[in-house]
Amino acid sequence: MKIEKIKELLMLGEGQNVEFKSNYRNLNVIGQVVCSFLNAQGGYIVCGVEDNGKLIGIDGSDAGVKVLEQGVQQGLSPKALVSVQVQEVEGKSLLVLEVPAGQDLPYAFRDVIYIRVGQYTRKADIETIRDMVLRKQVEPERWERRFSSADIEHDTDMDEIRSAVADIQNARRAFFRDAQKPFGVLEDLYVAKYGRLTNGGDVLFARNPATRLPQVRVRAACFTDDKASDTFRDMKSFEGPLVSVLEQVFDFIVRNTPTTVQFLKNRLKRQDESLYPADAIREGLVNAFAHRDYAGPSGGISVHIYPKRLEIWNSGSLPEGITPEGLIKGHLSVLRNPDIAHVLYLRGFMEKLGRGSVLILHACKERGLPYPVWTSDEKAGVRLTFFAPELAKEVTPEVAGEVGTRLALSQHQVEILRKCMTEKGILELMAVTGRRDRTKFRHQVLNPLMEAGLIAMLIPDKPTSSKQKYLLTPEGKNYLEILKK
Repeated sequence: MKIEKIKELLMLGEGQNVEFKSNYRNLNVIGQVVCSFLNAQGGYIVCGVEDNGKLIGIDGSDAGVKVLEQGVQQGLSPKALVSVQVQEVEGKSLLVLEVPAGQDLPYAFRDVIYIRVGQYTRKADIETIRDMVLRKQVEPERWERRFSSADIEHDTDMDEIRSAVADIQNARRAFFRDAQKPFGVLEDLYVAKYGRLTNGGDVLFARNPATRLPQVRVRAACFTDDKASDTFRDMKSFEGPLVSVLEQVFDFIVRNTPTTVQFLKNRLKRQDESLYPADAIREGLVNAFAHRDYAGPSGGISVHIYPKRLEIWNSGSLPEGITPEGLIKGHLSVLRNPDIAHVLYLRGFMEKLGRGSVLILHACKERGLPYPVWTSDEKAGVRLTFFAPELAKEVTPEVAGEVGTRLALSQHQVEILRKCMTEKGILELMAVTGRRDRTKFRHQVLNPLMEAGLIAMLIPDKPTSSKQKYLLTPEGKNYLEILKK
């Protein structure tokens, strides 16, 4: 979690979604609050802060934090993804637990159900529990929780289970009743029940789930030019257990992405780096695998590599309440596939709950690249686009002194950038150019500016909405500053 977000929580004080604790050693109390957040709309627990908001910090080791994390996971039923991290704020160490809104109500901690009432945690009364159970019966069961047609004895990949156990034990995020019993491990991870795999378990641990679920295949292609064509440099389709496929797709991207060479000051050795930050690419892939819509048979994940950009696409829109603009700031995570996400978290693939997008932005900024762009549409899916360094030199102030070739913008486009210092509609922007055809104006004038990361839509889910507004991005502001110089 970003320090700015923690400071914002401290300033807002305790409430429905925020709880302060002076220390973290009372596992029972922490677990009860986590449970209440899961049964509500999610929230944050900040340890090392007094009730009045005064920072006192925590006094504990990494081992103590791990004990808390394990204790919370063991006490919760059903299991849920809860992020635990330590952050330095004003010289004090604070422990922050980030809890998403649960999707498997009711949740219990040590066999007791807790709910949130205002800024307090209370035991749920019988009427509340009955209402939770009735609502759950009315709502359709999630796709990942439905039983798969896979044969748990013959279709399960035992090597993948052993690999998962090793990852989870190494991360020390959960304990198993018996790590030597593969099917017991699957039940502990909530991906198998009554001797049957769930769809989530099929995706994660079957040898080849694509034989039953063709939508889990991942297609990747490397194109020779920046326009989608029939000319490929490399193309491949990936099948198998989720984590194995994720790693193979990551390797495909690295293999088909050029390496840049730098000689840093005061160092004789050269530094070789992939065109795009490896951490950002891995985080983008993890988000696509964890949040995509698995239910549609025509859905999937695809990766397209072009000379000047990289696109990661997944089926399904962003979860309800999450927008591309919200991704830039980070958000309380809304999980479409909590069971799949939980296993990825336990294995160490999802370190920062709800902060993957922020990590991606930070990694690109550190490399001097333009900010990547997310687009989301219920039918078109979610697309994350990274831009190659050539564009970065045009819009990043850190390299302003090294800028050689400017972006090929027309004078009208530059005027539009200046106009978008404040929110502007398409008619106001068309007036700058004197154009009358909206479609051509979007394709020829606005789209290049958005592809370069200089302006952004405020309603990205509805690109042609009559209420659509456009606003200058940080890169756009930087570019205008470069032009002034």
